[in-house]
Amino acid sequence: MKIIISFAFVALCFFSSAAAQPCLDAAKVVPPTMSEETRKVYLTKLAEAEKVHLDKPNDADSIIWLGRRTAYLGEYKNAIRIFSSGIVLHPNDARLYRHRGHRYITIRCFDDAIKDFEKAAALVKGKPDEVEPDGLPNAKNIPTSTLQSNIWYHIGLAYYLKGDLSNAIRAYEECQKVSKNNDMRVATTYWHYMTLRRAGKKKDAEKMLKSFNTNLELIENTDYLKLLKLNKGEVKAEYLLATIRGDANTLGSASLGYGIGNYFLYNGDREKAIATFRKILQGDQWASFGYIAAETDLAR
Repeated sequence: MKIIISFAFVALCFFSSAAAQPCLDAAKVVPPTMSEETRKVYLTKLAEAEKVHLDKPNDADSIIWLGRRTAYLGEYKNAIRIFSSGIVLHPNDARLYRHRGHRYITIRCFDDAIKDFEKAAALVKGKPDEVEPDGLPNAKNIPTSTLQSNIWYHIGLAYYLKGDLSNAIRAYEECQKVSKNNDMRVATTYWHYMTLRRAGKKKDAEKMLKSFNTNLELIENTDYLKLLKLNKGEVKAEYLLATIRGDANTLGSASLGYGIGNYFLYNGDREKAIATFRKILQGDQWASFGYIAAETDLAR
């Protein structure tokens, strides 16, 4: 795949900093599964990003979109290098750390991801939040997240995946403050709840969930809402399992499956939890957060 790169990117190949932990080697990085139609759309968008970057090689926006479009096609390590080249040029742009951190999570470099997100959080502290544009518009063409909510959301996730639950809880508490719409509130509350339960803070988790009204309209985070309803006793695990049984190959099944597995774990059915996590790993959603979380849980 052709990628237009700036001089700063070429130079970075020689002096990029060492990772804080071993990252997956290229042979273990799994590209996303997508339809041919979706791939064509992503390739077209990448070509557009390359053209913009060729015209404006040192522009932060052009670097960010080149990196994002590259990552959507599964070139995660190339995307990280592109974001790194941007950081050389724009060391105080929180967006570059936020997006590089996301892709560090994808390739299981959680320590590196945490460093990037904490840096991004420090850079945006005290500043107005800003809407983060989607890579592909949702059904209503309304972005559902912001720069600051994405920073704190992903810090929380990275700490959760490492098993550092106290820091994950801190991050989700901050994320709640900047989760302003229903979709972001649902996603944040879901991971916040799971983190509290993993940390043994059942009363705090139940108190938070009790006050959360699940009767709301969403644009895209319907799977997380289903899982909140599951933990509130508003739907049954068997019903949700029936919706994904036999299909481990969708992002929805990875997200739902991980939440259902956690529900079994919280309620004392360790065997069902492990079986559910293993089912997720039989699918092809290698880059999804549900898949990564199931993978790290089984590794422990």
